[in-house]
Amino acid sequence: MARFKIVTTAGPGTGVPGADHSLEMEALAAIGAEIVEVKGGEDELAAAAVDADAIYGKGRPRITAKVINAAKKLKVVSLASVGVDSVDVDAATALGIPVTNCPDTFIEEVADHAMTLILSSWRRLVVQDQLVRKGEWAKARPMLYQFPRLMGMTLGFISFGHVARAVAKRAAPFGFQMLAYDPYIEELVMSDYGVQPVGFDELLQRSDIISMHAPGTKDAHHLMKETHFKKMKKTALFVNTGRGSTVDEAAMIKALQEGWIAGAGLDVLETEPVGHNNPLLGMDNVILTAHVASASNRFDVARKRRVGAEMALVLGGKWPRACVNPMVLEKSKLERWQPFSMERGPGN
Repeated sequence: MARFKIVTTAGPGTGVPGADHSLEMEALAAIGAEIVEVKGGEDELAAAAVDADAIYGKGRPRITAKVINAAKKLKVVSLASVGVDSVDVDAATALGIPVTNCPDTFIEEVADHAMTLILSSWRRLVVQDQLVRKGEWAKARPMLYQFPRLMGMTLGFISFGHVARAVAKRAAPFGFQMLAYDPYIEELVMSDYGVQPVGFDELLQRSDIISMHAPGTKDAHHLMKETHFKKMKKTALFVNTGRGSTVDEAAMIKALQEGWIAGAGLDVLETEPVGHNNPLLGMDNVILTAHVASASNRFDVARKRRVGAEMALVLGGKWPRACVNPMVLEKSKLERWQPFSMERGPGN
């Protein structure tokens, strides 16, 4: 009989029913843990979690307060993702249960994707490609005459965590002036990246391109509303590789339709997959990708090993490496083994 029971679901985050958990088990086998896969929704997960030591979340069903409260032996909730909006973190915190994520496993991939959307949106690559394919070669160059060159433009970051910092490194050689708004980050951190800290309104008004990196938390829900899009330049572009919930999508669509902003590059949306009747699908000034910014050939391997290691640490009586509710750790009986600060906060 296994020493620890880990309950997981056949969710979209990590695979299909009967998923291979061998990578997670590299760390978990040594402590005598087993992963039990549960089919169904919230009720089935809650029933299976009654005697579980850990819950391994895969996006759906959401790990709600009902599921967490049902798990009487629960020691940790772990996610193989950066975002933690699929877990009721408040419910876990109230019970002193740490919630772990993978905040630094695919930073480079997301930064690459954000930079790709910034450059392709600015140079109108989708429209340029369509002009060539339609035989309208002569229209391509005159179209770009109306836009300034990239050098000297202002790139504004909303939130300046790990991904935004990686984007800033990539953007600097292009000659951008860079701004950032993040009330949770020390200004000196921004200065080290050649980024000027500013207030939210100033960032909206000054930026030629805005790159959204805020996490999917309650505080950041609909951080960008209609009033904010109205403050942007009419020539500005909006790029989002963070979370769809940080933007009031109806307001963004209105901003694009009425010309408050010039275009957008979006990897995330409020409702995913995108509905067939979403107006964004018909806009040639919008580039869309299917929430794939973190994807690469190391994606599953890296995150599965990481989530297994996090669960093994907590079940073995130690602090995890990344905890989105670190306030519970000091009050727990878990051993702090890290020689330095984890530099972790909600969504980081």
